[in-house]
Amino acid sequence: MRLLLDTHALLWWWTDDKRLPESARSLIADSANTVLVSAASAWEIATKQRLGKLDLVPEVTARFSELVAADGFDHLPVTHVHSLRAGSFDCAHRDPFDRMLAAQSMLEVLPLMTRDPAFSQFDVQTVW
Repeated sequence: MRLLLDTHALLWWWTDDKRLPESARSLIADSANTVLVSAASAWEIATKQRLGKLDLVPEVTARFSELVAADGFDHLPVTHVHSLRAGSFDCAHRDPFDRMLAAQSMLEVLPLMTRDPAFSQFDVQTVW
């Protein structure tokens, strides 16, 4: 299975946060699965750290690529096709990070690992 991590799922994996359920941990840890991390998550993490909204993992911005590689995850770049789709969703959801993750999930046919109910506004498969 290939799956895309929402930013909170990625951060909770890295910090061993108990809010990440065992079912999600098992999918992430399963070496038969390909876990993808969006460039949008790097952007979101850097933005939230700059704004002082993300203090739990201060080194994550500097070590982002290293942490992704250490877990055997794959980077998912943002393309112009993803950007066009994210910008064209009709729903009222305004979070640019969520819109990009939804676009990538849809276009790359990747289930999105998230607990965020906002993704129900998009036509994407979610897992948790």
